[in-house]
Amino acid sequence: MLTLALIAITVLVSWLAFDRPRLLERLILWPPAIDRKKQYDRLVTHGFIHADWQHLLFNMITLFFFGRITEGLFTQLIGPLGFVLFYLSAIVISILPTYLRHRHDPNYRSLGASGAVSAVLFAYILLQPWNLIFVFFLPVPAIVYAVFYVGYSFWMDRQGGDNINHSAHLLGAIYGVLFMLLMEPRVGSHFLRELLNPSFG
Repeated sequence: MLTLALIAITVLVSWLAFDRPRLLERLILWPPAIDRKKQYDRLVTHGFIHADWQHLLFNMITLFFFGRITEGLFTQLIGPLGFVLFYLSAIVISILPTYLRHRHDPNYRSLGASGAVSAVLFAYILLQPWNLIFVFFLPVPAIVYAVFYVGYSFWMDRQGGDNINHSAHLLGAIYGVLFMLLMEPRVGSHFLRELLNPSFG
């Protein structure tokens, strides 16, 4: 399963980078390295390293639960590698505004798969908006979580100061929805039907 392969690679690379500062520094999103040294691979590699185990586990658990269903639909529509391409492109798209904003800032760094995981999560929400998501062990309908997630990410992005890239979360969510709708427009009508007929599961 491709979702499991992405998780395995991310866990392995993150684990290696925890104890190897030079590896972490080479993979992290550091805008001047992209701008001056043309290390464009950092736009992707930063999504495979994490700040700590908590950061890593939260992203990978989310990807595990919601990636498998999303992967199944992508495989049917655009082939087995479609989900991987979606995930990798989500890493890049979600970080681009951050990169452009900090393009000449030598003190800025960003890492983590949160943007891509947000894209997967919101693609899933289009498919099953009323399914229950457990947030801190509390069951919350996916669509309700989505509304609060977007609002919170937007607000915190304006506030700043907590060392979390809320912009990447927000852009990843938007990208997940748009990619899904462009790939299969009928998902839009499916989402509206589901939205009008709540069924918690």
